[in-house]
Amino acid sequence: MTNRAALLVLLLGLPAATAAQAPRDSVELEPVVVTATRVPLPRDAVTAAVTVITAEELRRRGIRTVAEALRAIPAATVIETGSVGGLTELYLRGGESDYVKVLLDGVSLNQPGGTFDFANLTVDNLERIEIVRGPTSVLYGSDAVTGVIQLFTRTGSEGGAPTVTAAMRGGLGERFDKPETATSLDYSVAAHGSSGPVRYGLSAAQFRTPGWYSFNNDYRNSVVTGRVRVVPDARTDAGLTYRFTDARNHFPTDFAGQPVDSTQWSMERGPTFGFEAGRRLTGTVEARILVGLRETRQGYSNPPFESRELVRRETWGALVNWRRGAASVITAGVEYEEEGQFGSIRARRTNAAYYAQGLLGVNRALTGTCGARLEDNSAFGTHVTYRAGASYRLGNAIRIRGSLGTGFKEPLLIENYGGFGTVGNPKLSPERSTSWELGVEHAVRGPPVTVSLTYFDQAFRDLIVFDFTRTPNYANLGRVDARGVEVEAQAATGRLFASIGYTYLQTRVLQGAGSSFESGQRLLRRPSNRAEAGVGYRFGERASVRLEARFVGDRDDVDYTTFQRVTLHPYTRLDLMVDYEVLHPRGLAPGFAVNARLENLASDDAREIANFPARRRTLLFGGRVQFGS
Repeated sequence: MTNRAALLVLLLGLPAATAAQAPRDSVELEPVVVTATRVPLPRDAVTAAVTVITAEELRRRGIRTVAEALRAIPAATVIETGSVGGLTELYLRGGESDYVKVLLDGVSLNQPGGTFDFANLTVDNLERIEIVRGPTSVLYGSDAVTGVIQLFTRTGSEGGAPTVTAAMRGGLGERFDKPETATSLDYSVAAHGSSGPVRYGLSAAQFRTPGWYSFNNDYRNSVVTGRVRVVPDARTDAGLTYRFTDARNHFPTDFAGQPVDSTQWSMERGPTFGFEAGRRLTGTVEARILVGLRETRQGYSNPPFESRELVRRETWGALVNWRRGAASVITAGVEYEEEGQFGSIRARRTNAAYYAQGLLGVNRALTGTCGARLEDNSAFGTHVTYRAGASYRLGNAIRIRGSLGTGFKEPLLIENYGGFGTVGNPKLSPERSTSWELGVEHAVRGPPVTVSLTYFDQAFRDLIVFDFTRTPNYANLGRVDARGVEVEAQAATGRLFASIGYTYLQTRVLQGAGSSFESGQRLLRRPSNRAEAGVGYRFGERASVRLEARFVGDRDDVDYTTFQRVTLHPYTRLDLMVDYEVLHPRGLAPGFAVNARLENLASDDAREIANFPARRRTLLFGGRVQFGS
């Protein structure tokens, strides 16, 4: 056994073991979750597997992007293509990278057809991240096949004093191709507060680096976010969210990972806008509306070729919650969505949806949920999804839960309408899934410890693949099974807290095409074995230190220099974080804190993708100044 593997085993064997996510200062036994049902519920009333990451946890871990935070989530595999800013994808529970719905305050961030690049999604001005694993198409429609990730923007608390925070952090890392050091600079400013019924949060941030290759690898990402929430009385609330991202990435590699190009670059720029409002009409009936817009201008340049795309996704929705006593909620909603892409192709698609959900026995020993959704899409017609689940508490310590549901994903616009040399197939059906899971959780309060075990089984059908055997075009040919086990545990004792977790995943292509989707083989880039561990300690109220470890087992990929399948070596990543508050803010006197994060402590150079080097040891260090408590 190697030294790195031995260290991971040591961490996994900690007596104070905890969940397969980042260690926390305390164990939250019953956090409130919104995303799983669109109704605020205690976590132990939700029938799906849920993880909540708070803003405080993100800060203490020194996390900059959402992708970095998701690496510690059970059954989640994050793949980064080469250097910072390269295409970053998420594979959850063995599903495709476009099988996860990503929301910002209820607004979809996915491209039409589910595609989403996590490279430019930062944690700036976030209050928390909720991750729901399992099919959630009943509530969120297309893309929510293996899960939903929702980002909640931060605002000031009711009656809270205004605070202003400025932070700066520099970075040093080893280059891929030369024995040199690359640098980075990350800085931000944020303000939060409230005035009467108005609560607000604003931030601006920028990240810059010349990249980890020695030429043509500059990356810049600027983000402006804001949210204003108004609560004029106990029965009414409204919120407005705005986020603008402007990112440009220069990358020298071709599709096979070879650094050969000195002019190639890509860009992503555009706003996300969301407006929501709710009103309790009676003591038992609440109505809510949501308007969302995601508009992205994408560009790619490699002279003489150049591409410019405008992609839009606009959503209008309304729902009604009817509460029958304190234990039951009936939800009915409608949504209308317009999608379009204008550039290399000109395509437009609309979708109308109608859904209903029932929650029974909330805050009781036995909780149940069931729901259904009808889609009416201008491209593929009507489609129905359903979901049902139950949770049963045995006393105060043990909970058993299970769920069964279906999901679907609409085709990409290029798959429907063609472009970039392809014909397109307007007769494509949506990709669909049937999934079930069964879990058991054990939680005690003194000292707080939680342990959970989940088994999941999924069947993906009608996957869209490019069929070379007949008229070359897209077709619904793919069939895949994916099943696995998630083991999580977490605990906290005094100042010490820790976490462990393990995921076993088995995938098998039943029907596919080509080397990247080959019948009888496991899916690419999904490891069969994954483990995470973390341990941390707090020194008083001002300082904390934590060590995190992540093991990723062997997985298949395609070497695109030869177009042959290869097996990538396992790897272990160790990250060390330190945070120290030098001065606490008092009155008009600002507070000051310093922090450091050392990533890939052992400089494990095993690759996440064939022919693309992995990021080696990187040191990030900086400080923050805060005015107001």
